[in-house]
Amino acid sequence: MDDYSLADGFRAVARRMREAARQALAPWDVTPAQARALGTLLRAGPLRLGDLAEALRIAPRSATEVVDALEGRGLVERAPDPADRRATLVAPTPRGAEVGTAIRAARAAEAEGMFRDLSETDRAHLARILRTLAPP
Repeated sequence: MDDYSLADGFRAVARRMREAARQALAPWDVTPAQARALGTLLRAGPLRLGDLAEALRIAPRSATEVVDALEGRGLVERAPDPADRRATLVAPTPRGAEVGTAIRAARAAEAEGMFRDLSETDRAHLARILRTLAPP
């Protein structure tokens, strides 16, 4: 496979994954960015908005918009940071934790469907290649 067709194949898989993600998130009317933020908060616990932006690798303004949308839907809440009264922490609400857990399960099922036709050996090779292309 030449470089051009490899790139085309990669883009096609990325498009397929984005569409599958949109479908997986549809029952909760959550965008992929909102799902990532909610998942990060579930894993990390309450975070300052700047720390959440850094964890998501997005601009603080974008993180504010994502948190505003999640807060508007009752999935996260803001509270004063006990360590610094000038700062605010963002944390999932009980409903946000429930939705986040359901989203994680739906996304895992979506990924399994996406990769189900690959052998264990192919999955291991793909994982190795992806780690090489997108280091942490």
